[in-house]
Amino acid sequence: MRFIGRIIFSVVSNMVALFAASSFVPGFSAASEFVALATAGAILAVLNLLLRPVLKLFFGPLMVLTLGLFAVVVNGLLLYVLDIVSDVVTIEGYMALLVGALVVSAVNVVLHMSAKKLGD
Repeated sequence: MRFIGRIIFSVVSNMVALFAASSFVPGFSAASEFVALATAGAILAVLNLLLRPVLKLFFGPLMVLTLGLFAVVVNGLLLYVLDIVSDVVTIEGYMALLVGALVVSAVNVVLHMSAKKLGD
């Protein structure tokens, strides 16, 4: 039951993060309908679950050399794959991709930290 709750929280967190990125980043657009955002959030959650560990393993030495700053590039690659796979998210340009990755990462970190605080 706890595992299902984490999956649902991850999807909702990704939905909020994608909505925030589409609201604040020019060139980053996502559909504003709930079902479309839920679909994009679920796809991003699956990408984070399956593709992120492979990318972190592959780019691990670069992440160590840049003191973790290369994680933004990994997040950008995941958003790029989401842009290719889904019609809901459209990213126009590399700057929108980079800033969108930063916004999505920041929103997810804040939401996950607040959820941990509430769980304690």
